[in-house]
Amino acid sequence: MPTPAGASPRILKVEQHGVEPIPATERTATAFDLFRLIFGGANTFVTVILGSVPILFGLSFIDALWVTITGVMLGALVVAPMALFGPVTGSNNAVSSSGHFGAHGRIIGSCLALLVAVAFYSISVWTSGDVILGAAHQFFAVPSNPWTLGAAYGILAVLMLVVCIYGFRFMLWVNKVAIVGATIMFLAGILAFADKFDFGYAGAFGINGLMSTDPAFWAAAIGAGLVVMSNPVSFATFLGDWTRYIPKETPRKKLMSAVVLANIATLLPFIFGLATTSIIASAAPSFFEAGDYVGGLLSVSPLWYCVPISILAVIGGMSTGTGLLYGTGLDFASIVPRLSRVQSTILIGAASLAFILFGKFVLNVVQSISTFAILIVTCTAPWMVIMIVGFVKRKGWYDQDDLQVFNRRVKGGIYWFNDGWNWRAVAVWALASATGLVFVNVPGQFVGWLSPLVAGVDISIPVAAGLAAVLYMAVLARFPEPSFVYGAGIPLPAADPVPAPASVPSSLQAPGTPPDFTTSNTRIKQKAAQ
Repeated sequence: MPTPAGASPRILKVEQHGVEPIPATERTATAFDLFRLIFGGANTFVTVILGSVPILFGLSFIDALWVTITGVMLGALVVAPMALFGPVTGSNNAVSSSGHFGAHGRIIGSCLALLVAVAFYSISVWTSGDVILGAAHQFFAVPSNPWTLGAAYGILAVLMLVVCIYGFRFMLWVNKVAIVGATIMFLAGILAFADKFDFGYAGAFGINGLMSTDPAFWAAAIGAGLVVMSNPVSFATFLGDWTRYIPKETPRKKLMSAVVLANIATLLPFIFGLATTSIIASAAPSFFEAGDYVGGLLSVSPLWYCVPISILAVIGGMSTGTGLLYGTGLDFASIVPRLSRVQSTILIGAASLAFILFGKFVLNVVQSISTFAILIVTCTAPWMVIMIVGFVKRKGWYDQDDLQVFNRRVKGGIYWFNDGWNWRAVAVWALASATGLVFVNVPGQFVGWLSPLVAGVDISIPVAAGLAAVLYMAVLARFPEPSFVYGAGIPLPAADPVPAPASVPSSLQAPGTPPDFTTSNTRIKQKAAQ
């Protein structure tokens, strides 16, 4: 029985939609739902681990606090416009990127989303599994070995996969529960650690502040701030997965406010990470020096807090992992149209679980995958900037049909550019990403060859993002895009190339069946005649 117009589908009804535009009657999500998905996905131990970084870098608690707040706010403001694409195009951000990178160039966004998702999904499962088994071992004498650890990883991964198979509505419900549950568990930490916390923790550099002239302090502060900033930026490729279910008429300020407020709310797990890491540094220095946050947390926790920690690991891992796996399954189905969203999700989920187990117990790439995540986020930043600049230049206008050219396996349309690639955006992204990578500095893992020029400070993300903004605007000014990509109200000059009709390759047509597509050049000519 179809869902009545305006009614919300049942949460246990398997979602059938792929990346085709969501019908207006089914766009019943709200900006508050977006807030829940972002906050729920980040109100987890993965964010806590990121929150430990400023203290691990040697900052005092006070300095680490303002560095964290700055990083979160900057990241939130930068990523907020990425929530605007979904309601306009009715699809995810990778598909929407066809409007700027070209019908084939959108594969860049899909690859970035896939790599970011696998990296952070793996980190989420590893972290949650380690916490659950660590608590069970320390407080209940459950054996800790590869078999029990692998079982913990497997159970978590399967639970996440089940949620993603059901789809958006079930995932939204999980995040509603996760927000409340995780927040209560974090707040319970105030009682658990109040007697051990020292607000005046000095770290390796002492309490400095904005007026400090110590270059070593600023290197640590900037590096820590960028690590924190990477958390909101990592959502750039996934926001469209959720906002496509929000009505097109929703005010843009409301959408961006939801993104910013959700990231401000993530200061809760960030500060939990800061506070507990400072306690570990004083009360369990061996864990601090080894960089073992999970082991240190369990060693300084009171016995009663093992239950909240375990609950937090489960619900936090579920909310983070489901958001990542859902988006990846959705986008992979658009790359391989023969697979449905459900089939694609199962395939990606199974492959990710295999990587999680193989990477942990055979390749031992847990530390390397964290570095890999930083490299991918560095490449995501210029892609995001190009999308935002393009959205502003186009005044938010996109042709929904022509954005779907790639996954429909047709050719042509107003976003065909040069054989499906818009060299302007692709070239700027490649150059900005490469430049950002040579400034990455992850000691012992990856050090870009230009990093020593800035005293080892990791400025990769601001360099990549800033360069992309400047170059892309310069390229658009010097080599303007065809006027037909700007939509209604803009006439089509005679000198402009008329976009090729969107047509189905003969190999994909049923015998004797002509393609049934409204061609883009017809629509453009109609607009020009108005």
